[in-house]
Amino acid sequence: MRLKGIKVPHKKNTADCAPERIPVPKQVTIPMSMHIGRPAKLIVKRGDEVKVGQKIAEADGYISAPIHSGVSGKVQKIEEMMTAMGFKVPMAVIETDGLQEVSPEVKPPDVHDLTSFVEAVRESGSVGLGGAGFPTFVKFSINGDLSVVKAVVINAAECEPYITSDTRTLIDRADEVFEGIELLKKYLLGKRFIIGIENNKPEAIAKAQELAAKTEGVEVKVLPAMYPQGGEKVLVYNTVGKMIPKGGLPLDVGVVVINVTTLAFIANYIKTGMPLVEKCLTVDGSAVKEPKNLIAPIGTSIADVLEAAGGCKAEPAKVLYGGPMMGIAVPDLSAPIMKNTNAIVAMDEKEAKPPKTTACINCGACLNHCPLRLDPRAIARAYKLDAAEDLQTLCVDLCMECGCCSYVCPAKRHLVQTNKLAKAKLREYLAKQKAEKEGAK
Repeated sequence: MRLKGIKVPHKKNTADCAPERIPVPKQVTIPMSMHIGRPAKLIVKRGDEVKVGQKIAEADGYISAPIHSGVSGKVQKIEEMMTAMGFKVPMAVIETDGLQEVSPEVKPPDVHDLTSFVEAVRESGSVGLGGAGFPTFVKFSINGDLSVVKAVVINAAECEPYITSDTRTLIDRADEVFEGIELLKKYLLGKRFIIGIENNKPEAIAKAQELAAKTEGVEVKVLPAMYPQGGEKVLVYNTVGKMIPKGGLPLDVGVVVINVTTLAFIANYIKTGMPLVEKCLTVDGSAVKEPKNLIAPIGTSIADVLEAAGGCKAEPAKVLYGGPMMGIAVPDLSAPIMKNTNAIVAMDEKEAKPPKTTACINCGACLNHCPLRLDPRAIARAYKLDAAEDLQTLCVDLCMECGCCSYVCPAKRHLVQTNKLAKAKLREYLAKQKAEKEGAK
């Protein structure tokens, strides 16, 4: 048995496109929030000279990640910017000098045990590169109890339409992926490694199987191309048969999940000491002239990335960070590439035009296709009635906002957006309940 989902058009137009490095942009804009958790704290000021790999911001708290420069040049200004998520964060604008001089800070870390390995991963600035942006070192912080790790699942599903940057990692950097596996064997004492990948990636599957056959404890699990196969809860269930409990983490069922590109990056960092300063991303969509995979310094504007893909053949009506199912629309093309940007999808007017919404016909398609068996119809009713207790009973907080419900809805209702609003309402309700309880003490 596998968790449900939906069939979406693959549109993997760039699967055969090896990544190309873009020209160094004239400037980069680096926001201090490119990960789940607290924004990083700037340690440079206006006028400072920076080099490639130099740390420009420290992690601020446990769930946070340091940030490094992907270019050499001068800090032109420091101010606040509005993110695509609608909140303001500090940013550093660096005017590049085109020299790409590497900082003397860049050197391989001293790694000799689990503690030093976790610290190295933290200092690398690594976050989940598949889109989630969760600081990677936290996944390896298991308080010394290595017996809890029963399996490591390497997420190479890449289930969103268009996106092929993880696919290219398995094709072009498979050796580094397997070097990363050896590191986790050594420091996490992992014995079972499962590479979960959809069956629509034959070249990547063949490469992974070839190396897995030579590596003890590694298996390649070829999964049906079913969205959202790459969702953490879905992938864990479909690879090891374990259901992550509500409010829990994969480690609660003995599993560590890591994105395939994140794992390749960690292996490279341990060898070279070069932190996370650039990103491979897919550039595609009906408005893009030359769809391809590109490598760009973090902070490069979307405008510069689109130019490196030949520009646009039509005026983009909507541009997304990520794919069309879970991607976030950007306000304008000055928005920067971030650590967790795995794709830029630029749509023309025809593709971007939203369908007309009609009344719910209670067909149950949304419930039948939800991977977590939530009921978006009931959630929408409870939200409309301001029934926060019902939202809690309906487990709206489990929603991973994958968009399956909206995709299959024949009435084209904005169900995933309603779920997002309902989750916010539930959080507000629970916070109020907590405050009232504490006030009654």
